[in-house]
Amino acid sequence: MTEAQPRELMRLVFGGMAAQVIGTLTRLEIADAIGDGGATSAELGAAHDIPAQQMHRLLRAAAGLGLLAEHEGGRFDLTPQGALLRKDAPVSLHAFARMFTDPIMLGAWPRLEQSLRTGKTSFEDVYGASFFDHLAKVPEMSALFNASMSQATSGVAATLPAAYDFGKFTTLADIGGGDGTLLSAVLKANPDLRGLLFDSEAGAAQAPETLGELTRRCEIRTGDFFESVPAGADAYLLKSILHDWSDEQCAVILGHCRKVLPENGRVLIVEPVLPELVPADGPGGVYLSDLNMLVNVGGRERTRTDFENLCESAGLRVTDVIRLPPQTGFSVIEAVTPADRA
Repeated sequence: MTEAQPRELMRLVFGGMAAQVIGTLTRLEIADAIGDGGATSAELGAAHDIPAQQMHRLLRAAAGLGLLAEHEGGRFDLTPQGALLRKDAPVSLHAFARMFTDPIMLGAWPRLEQSLRTGKTSFEDVYGASFFDHLAKVPEMSALFNASMSQATSGVAATLPAAYDFGKFTTLADIGGGDGTLLSAVLKANPDLRGLLFDSEAGAAQAPETLGELTRRCEIRTGDFFESVPAGADAYLLKSILHDWSDEQCAVILGHCRKVLPENGRVLIVEPVLPELVPADGPGGVYLSDLNMLVNVGGRERTRTDFENLCESAGLRVTDVIRLPPQTGFSVIEAVTPADRA
């Protein structure tokens, strides 16, 4: 055993505490306060009514995590990693970090063992409602969740239009498309393509603002994809939708897409595709996401075989899996009706 091995295990053990440091930084908007010019612990403490000594301890913990750089005189600057917590950063993960360190997101995790034993979420036991029903009762958290999903989608939005040929379609329907971040990127790269964004009323609330002038060739509809999805598109896009739901629920969503899919149409599922065996040097976040789905919403992350079986249960056939650039962690699973061999 090398000396590094115990240190690495200890780093993982302290991971929950690190998340609380990040959560506190985002709630206090420390990264925005530091900005480009830096700030002292005394200045930041005074701005938040926190004694300078205690603020200094928080900032040093953030520096130890690589988010800040400490200088003489109690002054701190943002590192490139810490700058991602700025709300005004070109690539911001502020809302994402705020959401995934919030007590609502983490409240059911102490009951992980219970979920493992029962195969059921623990969220309802803690909060008395399903995850999405609970968010619907807390407008502030619902808006934060939508913003965090938009930020999480930005990397995919930057790469998907060049990774897949959308030019062969006339209309792309983004099912559960949220504020339209991903659909907007695809439409900008394909000026002849029309769009259709479909989500719940709360989910699509920010879509007109995000789409802007693109609303001239993009219709926004609201509804429930467990009831139906709109007809009229020849490609149906589902990004980070299926992992929220059980296999049975996913079969319902895909079945609705299958029902309105025209000849030569495509269903495009954009999600992580787990390898059949966990690689020794692979990113571990997707497996934590898998457990988060179990504890909070009842879904799961899936392998290619899982997606093939899922599509088959809904009358679809997987024809290809296109991996997006590694930094995104996502792939495009292309599915057609069994009769369509094109």
